[in-house]
Amino acid sequence: MTAALRPELPALMIEDQVRAALTEDLGRAGDITTLSTIGPELSATAGMNVREAGVVAGLDLARAAFRLVDPSIRFEALVADGDRVAPGTAIARITGRARGLLSAERVGLNFLMHLSGIATYTAKFADEIAHTPAKVCCTRKTIPGLRALEKYAVRLGGGSNHRYGLDDAVLIKDNHIAVSGGVASAVHAARAYCGHLVKIEIEVDGLDQMREALTAQPDVILLDNMGPELLREAVAVNRAHWQLSVGAYAVDARRTRLEASGNVKIDTVRAIAESGVDYISTSKITMAAPTLDIGLDVVIGR
Repeated sequence: MTAALRPELPALMIEDQVRAALTEDLGRAGDITTLSTIGPELSATAGMNVREAGVVAGLDLARAAFRLVDPSIRFEALVADGDRVAPGTAIARITGRARGLLSAERVGLNFLMHLSGIATYTAKFADEIAHTPAKVCCTRKTIPGLRALEKYAVRLGGGSNHRYGLDDAVLIKDNHIAVSGGVASAVHAARAYCGHLVKIEIEVDGLDQMREALTAQPDVILLDNMGPELLREAVAVNRAHWQLSVGAYAVDARRTRLEASGNVKIDTVRAIAESGVDYISTSKITMAAPTLDIGLDVVIGR
């Protein structure tokens, strides 16, 4: 099997995000602390180091922060996004005019610490279920304006992305079912509206709803707030349904995929994965991830 390539962020997206962050930080008068204490002729070299073990994410955003403040600053990455690093690892070396280096420092570190924290926390979940085929997925619970960046960090940590927004996949939830009139009818209506290229997922809260959903053949069924034992029953129901429909030899290729969601934590994810579901979605990897401790220290100044 060909290994998946590491994700990349478009340069235009990076520049827009970083420029907005710098504009917010520099305000109306610029970095008055640096401008009042550091002469324009002074240069410096700084090292960026991680202070705890983790997965690095966001180096290109940090590089852009220094470049946008002062294009003459040299940012040398010593590791790559997606690398696992030990405490004390030097991840970048920055050299150039001291004013620009100090003014860009916080924005560069903010992106790195936040995204590396998400990648690191995702990796902990992914490591817990690495012995199973299941994939841990993020959700739409992200900080407004940072969704693409946070989903990028999830992939670097070994996770998978759920839909990016309301427009790239159908997810029929309990409120949609309540208003539209039923599980199967909602799936049929969505397929008629969206066409064959759009994936359709529907949320169910019990095996009866799941059986009804299977008759409409959605691409994915989301099993909401089910414990490991009930999840194992759902996996068995799904396999039995498709064995009757297409025969035992075609089950894996044709069957509806199952996603577990709800009460997914680092101490529950292993049992959920071992139930046999295909995907496990959780907002924890984006909304509850602590930042990774990364520092920047001037090592040479003149």
